[in-house]
Amino acid sequence: MLLNPKRTQHFLAMVLIGDGVMALIHPARDAHAWRKGPKPWRDLMHMLSEHPNLTRAIGATQLIGGIWWALQQDKEA
Repeated sequence: MLLNPKRTQHFLAMVLIGDGVMALIHPARDAHAWRKGPKPWRDLMHMLSEHPNLTRAIGATQLIGGIWWALQQDKEA
């Protein structure tokens, strides 16, 4: 998959859309799902889990960005 740039872009757009939807539906759970990695990242995810409206706003941005990106891929094809 990673050798085919179009498939990789399609996959990444799907991830953005899916994670955006998850953040809108259950923001704390979505933030907790990403609490792996370096301490600054874990601290950020902890903060987002305590601020659901901010997490939802980020999720909405991911959703819009992922849909926009997917539509751009259609134009290129």
